[in-house]
Amino acid sequence: MKKMSNIYESAANTLGIFNSPCLTKVELRVACRGISDRDALSKPDPCVILKMQSHGQWFEVDRTEVIRTCINPVFSKLFTVDFYFEEVQRLRFEVHDISSNHNGLKEADFLGGMECTLGQIVSQRKLSKSLLKHGNTAGKSSITVIAEELSGNDDYVELSFSARKLDDKDFFSKSDPFLEIFRVNDDATQQLVHRTEVVMNNLNPAWKTFKVSVNSLCSGDQDRRLKCIVWDWDSNGKHDFIGEFSSTFKEMRGAMEGRQVQWECINPKYKAKKKNYKNSGIVILNQCKIHKMHSFLDYIMGGCQIQFTVAIDFTASNGDPRNSCSLHYIHPYQPNEYLKALVAVGEICQDYDSDKMFPAFGFGARIPPEYKVVFFSFQVSHDFAINFNEDNPECAGIQGVVEAYQSCLPKLQLYGPTNIAPIIQKVAKSASEETNTKEASQYFILLILTDGVITDMADTREAIVHASHLPMSVIIVGVGNADFSDMQMLDGDDGILRSPKGEPVLRDIVQFVPFRNFKHASPAALAKSVLAEVPNQVVDYYNGKGIKPKCMSEYESSRTLAP
Repeated sequence: MKKMSNIYESAANTLGIFNSPCLTKVELRVACRGISDRDALSKPDPCVILKMQSHGQWFEVDRTEVIRTCINPVFSKLFTVDFYFEEVQRLRFEVHDISSNHNGLKEADFLGGMECTLGQIVSQRKLSKSLLKHGNTAGKSSITVIAEELSGNDDYVELSFSARKLDDKDFFSKSDPFLEIFRVNDDATQQLVHRTEVVMNNLNPAWKTFKVSVNSLCSGDQDRRLKCIVWDWDSNGKHDFIGEFSSTFKEMRGAMEGRQVQWECINPKYKAKKKNYKNSGIVILNQCKIHKMHSFLDYIMGGCQIQFTVAIDFTASNGDPRNSCSLHYIHPYQPNEYLKALVAVGEICQDYDSDKMFPAFGFGARIPPEYKVVFFSFQVSHDFAINFNEDNPECAGIQGVVEAYQSCLPKLQLYGPTNIAPIIQKVAKSASEETNTKEASQYFILLILTDGVITDMADTREAIVHASHLPMSVIIVGVGNADFSDMQMLDGDDGILRSPKGEPVLRDIVQFVPFRNFKHASPAALAKSVLAEVPNQVVDYYNGKGIKPKCMSEYESSRTLAP
């Protein structure tokens, strides 16, 4: 017993005492000036692509809308990124000219780029730099990025605008109106919040319903002034001003519950010159809906428990545990990779589980007959309890899991194949029972530790697609030096995972990482990597089902806008 305890303490000490990093979301707004096309006779159709560097490679994060025929674009689309104080997050903003015939990049003209760190933008709040093209400045073109920290209020509002009797600005047809909404900041500057689509040849347009975060719309201040401008779109980019009006989010909330709010659209020049001028049309807000977006902390503080389950690979490819070269070799004081990964992830998850009792299973081993009643001497199992108590597979804390792991090793015959579908199905069964409560009571996290590529890929894909409909996430850590390239397909980052029948996952619930990527990094980095997506997965599941936190805590109540 003393050796088991020492191994657990050694693993914990190796990892160090660490906390899950504090995550802040930051909104980035982008504008450019003086960008030019290689064709001097025409103006570009610019689009900005945001890329982030990871392991020396650049990956696309998101892109703005395309603004037609414009050299000084102010983009409506926001980039939302996660900010970590302890990391250097390198960003690259690329400006491309996207022709109207396509939205792909292969045929697009590269107009210039700018590299910086997220820390630079956040510390300065507003960063302006010249655009570079092939190492040189791209003329006098520049890009400005403004950072704004998202407040705790993640609610969003759904707005539906229309207008009637707008001024006609075109000679041979009717106006082509679109609406822009600006937030007036404390320093009197104006920030574009949303730009509607253009409704062609129509003086009584009904624009599409759109959604915008409350933070983006008014920074959580219902009385903040909002400036709204109606334009007549022109293909040359020189849009004609129709009129404007001012409002507040507080006023817009009058359009809730079937009511409407109306404003006169005023052209100040016409009002000053024409005695009988009334307005340039009427803008109508037909609908204002506020959608409550509960956060991960809302659910945790509301009493949602994280049910953490461990599954360990006991196939023969791990090597004989008695041999020091085996991945399962138990050194008296030095934890193996299985233990390091288990402790790294488990130490964080156990903070969200009140009873600290964790089911722990093994797969790919032959089980001795005294633990499984069969006609053969040994039976291969892919979901056995490592404490050999099928009725109660739970272990007391992460230390209990470590002790059960060490205790069961001498009693097993490592075998194969590497099938993980049965253990996913076992946890999914418990998660399925949880859905009957219609409450945010328990969310299940399954940690699978394996040394090789799985052999039941089709069944595993089917199990994951089924589990994506349940309050459940799957974390797979590849231990050892095997080729795990085929495992990446289970992680939806490179595309949508589908079952063999073609059914797509409802949510991306799988995170796969090879342990070797973290051998020379702080072990805390492993936990951070594999758990990074879990808070969003929890929120996506419950918000998608319309399930609110069980208890409305003071924390949650403080985030609610007053009526």
